[in-house]
Amino acid sequence: MGKFNGHFYPGLYLFSYGLYQATVVFKAMIINDALPYPAYPPRNKGIWAKLWKISYGSLIKIVTGSILTVYVVFCLDDGMVFMDRELPPRFTYPKEWQHLTMFVLLTLNGCVDVISRNLLPQRCVLLEKGTGALTFYVLLLLLLSHAQGSAGEELQTHCLLTLVVFLLMLVLTVQLWAPSAFHFSLMETFLFLMMGSWLVQAGFILYRPVSSYSWQDDDISDIMFITTFFCWHVMINALCLLGIYGVSSFWHHWSNPRLKLTGSTEAPYYMSTQGPVHKLLPEVEQSEKDERALLLSESAP
Repeated sequence: MGKFNGHFYPGLYLFSYGLYQATVVFKAMIINDALPYPAYPPRNKGIWAKLWKISYGSLIKIVTGSILTVYVVFCLDDGMVFMDRELPPRFTYPKEWQHLTMFVLLTLNGCVDVISRNLLPQRCVLLEKGTGALTFYVLLLLLLSHAQGSAGEELQTHCLLTLVVFLLMLVLTVQLWAPSAFHFSLMETFLFLMMGSWLVQAGFILYRPVSSYSWQDDDISDIMFITTFFCWHVMINALCLLGIYGVSSFWHHWSNPRLKLTGSTEAPYYMSTQGPVHKLLPEVEQSEKDERALLLSESAP
């Protein structure tokens, strides 16, 4: 699992999830001016109605995490042995056990999302965001340990991946206090795209070079070009988000010509722990009017 498949398929999933999340965020920005966080689950009766309303993103997390967990368990010839039979006994397959932990976390994260969105009487966005942030805290610890013993291009690719995970962890932590802020959701989507595309790129760099020649650990040019490729991924993923927004905007305006007429008449604002700032403006204006009236009454003869 630590070879090409261990990087390519998780990266492909993360990139696909980023694309799906981008469509959700941009749709909310274009149509509703608010992220789709319904407080209550659907009231339709019956198990089939509840299953039909399960979030696709949560379901993909559970299915992908379960498949990757089963694969990492059975990909080894002698199985996932925890310790060998030598004296003194030694731990075996440390990287495979780390991969297994990552995929179990992904599955549990999807389960928590389903519980919050479909089983609880009222949806708890804080629970979902907190679980996601905790997942990436653990993932960051695993990646820091995962890079030990590596050098050259392997160390460089994992350091850049660790940087993306660290930034994503910070964004998810901030979202605990601002879950409805579009700019944080957009950052989260961009970092998921970066993490997925870079994992795919790392698989080709480390195990299946396009040129059929292995990268050289002692060649400084190869190490420098890894960072250059990473910067190219930043630009390509940014352009990808811009293209998704353009296509989504065109599609929604074309499919709903009355979008501009039925949109929200209030000025958009970002929710915070102190409430919407623009709601305070009428109170300020009213206080200014009271002060003016007081001054006029005092100046009157």
